Amino acid sequence: MPIHLTSLMTHSLRILSHARLAVAMFLALLFFVLQLAGPTPASAMLTAKANHEHITIDFFYHGSSVSVSGESDTDVDLVIKITSAEGEQALKKKGKVGGVLWMNVGKLIFEKTPNFYEVFSTKKIEDILNREEMEKYVIGYPALQKHIEIKPVANDEEKTTWFNEFVKFKEASRVYETYSGNITTKSANGRQEYSMQIDWPYQAQPGDYLVTVYAVKNRMVVEQAESKVKVEQVGIVKTLATMAQNNAAFYGLLSIGIALCAGIGVGLVFRKGGGSH
Repeated sequence: MPIHLTSLMTHSLRILSHARLAVAMFLALLFFVLQLAGPTPASAMLTAKANHEHITIDFFYHGSSVSVSGESDTDVDLVIKITSAEGEQALKKKGKVGGVLWMNVGKLIFEKTPNFYEVFSTKKIEDILNREEMEKYVIGYPALQKHIEIKPVANDEEKTTWFNEFVKFKEASRVYETYSGNITTKSANGRQEYSMQIDWPYQAQPGDYLVTVYAVKNRMVVEQAESKVKVEQVGIVKTLATMAQNNAAFYGLLSIGIALCAGIGVGLVFRKGGGSH
């Protein structure tokens, strides 16, 4: 074999050996870094499951119930937040006209506001979370107040006033609430099992609702898990709602016709009852 060909082969083998060594060193370094990083949140130590993921609104619907359950580490507190999608809501603003009569004097616009907002926790939220974490995850009324935008307001004091009135209205409609101490927990096989059941209000509108469970330790959120609840109209309720949205005139005439027929029917019943005496 010629000398120059032998030298070329030797040089190629040397390059291949160096490449293999570089790859081996890179893999060893990567393994070392991963070991230092430790387990990641993807280990899914926290789980969440809503037992009633699909609530149907039919003709006889008057609310339902939803329970949330799962597992967590044993040394954490829990916060469960159920919210609808954020949007814009408008409320009429009332005030005294002429210093005598209470009348509508304008309109308030609430932006980035969920129509449904409920928070539950193993302990009082302010006792287990710091303010920064509450605001980061929009947990609790103070954090929600900072998150949403209200227009028009002159200053923070006026915003607080109208936000409090807004919350009162929502709580009266049973679509806003915060509670502590209503999550049941127990230890099992080195884990913490939790569960909670709530009455689902019929006032909650159709749509998709997000259930988020937060594991809290040292006043910070250390892990979170999610589940979903879907509320959907079915049957004649869905048909009438679609008609009201897409054909309001016909829906109005139909409603008047049904009301007239119902009134005539009631009148006939009472007339027959009166004639039998």
